[in-house]
Amino acid sequence: MKRIFLAAVALFSLATIRQAALAAEDTPEVPYVDDRSSADAVVRSLYSAINRHEFARAWGYYGDTKPAKDFDTFVKGYDGTEKVDVETGDVSDEGAAGSIYYSVPVAIRATGKDGKEAVFAGCYTLRQVSAQVQAPPFQPIFIDKGALKPSKADFEEALPASCGDGPPPPKKDTALEQAKKAFLATYGDQCDKQFLGEEPNAFSIKYKDKDAAEGDPDKETRLFEFYCSAAAYNTASVYYMTDALGGVLQLQFAEPELDIRYENNDSDGKLLGVTVTGFHTTGWATNPEYDEETRTIRTFNKWRGVGDASDSGTYLFRDGNFSLVQYDVDASYDGEENPQTVVDYNTAP
Repeated sequence: MKRIFLAAVALFSLATIRQAALAAEDTPEVPYVDDRSSADAVVRSLYSAINRHEFARAWGYYGDTKPAKDFDTFVKGYDGTEKVDVETGDVSDEGAAGSIYYSVPVAIRATGKDGKEAVFAGCYTLRQVSAQVQAPPFQPIFIDKGALKPSKADFEEALPASCGDGPPPPKKDTALEQAKKAFLATYGDQCDKQFLGEEPNAFSIKYKDKDAAEGDPDKETRLFEFYCSAAAYNTASVYYMTDALGGVLQLQFAEPELDIRYENNDSDGKLLGVTVTGFHTTGWATNPEYDEETRTIRTFNKWRGVGDASDSGTYLFRDGNFSLVQYDVDASYDGEENPQTVVDYNTAP
């Protein structure tokens, strides 16, 4: 009798495995997204789990307030659902007693196994409890509540502009935030503290690509200047610029390496000559000025306070980047400003 029972259990287990395998085959190949780094990322992770039929993972994105009376009811709610598309809008937030509450506009398009589509829209509220006040187990950002209602709008038009009664939150300047993050990560320990909290100077540069056909739209590059340090007679800035992929890169300035010769090898003696021996790049711009009309950045580095010895570079924006077109050097220390041009690419294409 015991053998018969064990055989029945084995057959049942094999049947269960086969059913699970068939279910896995029916599960659509959708990306696995499990991102708790922001409120909207949590919402997208929720629907990644639902699309992959990973309902325990989906259930886990909620806090104490669950979306159904129990887990089985939650799962049954998606019995007839083939897939769910999701869009999220601009997130707003509000702090309260050790927590941050996020409001996320959401629109979804649920496609049934019969091919029919239904659109829902509304808002999710998510909560982030300060990590400093938590005891184990740690709770990352979680969904506190959600309220999506049927929408008659097309999916592409259904996303709410904002959550709540107030005006839509201002759109975040993603490029600016990326530039700030990059600047602080690289120069937070190098620059004067007084400048770290300041907003950078921001410029928009619209241009035509060199290979653009007639009628092609303009491209746009954002340029950000961060003040870094101030000494007796020189200030230093760092520039970031948006790239073609939507990220930001620090601007690098080409500078010539110089062989400067004086009579008697003394800088107080007569200047004999200045020779360019090579080039290097630097991320620092000394006493820079950006001219929006000519699209040039000019640097000016004083070698001493009176300014009778210096070097300066002119960098022109073309073909989507800044390049060196002129470099001047005044190495005379003679009490007068009389620079000489040692690099001239002004006629270069």
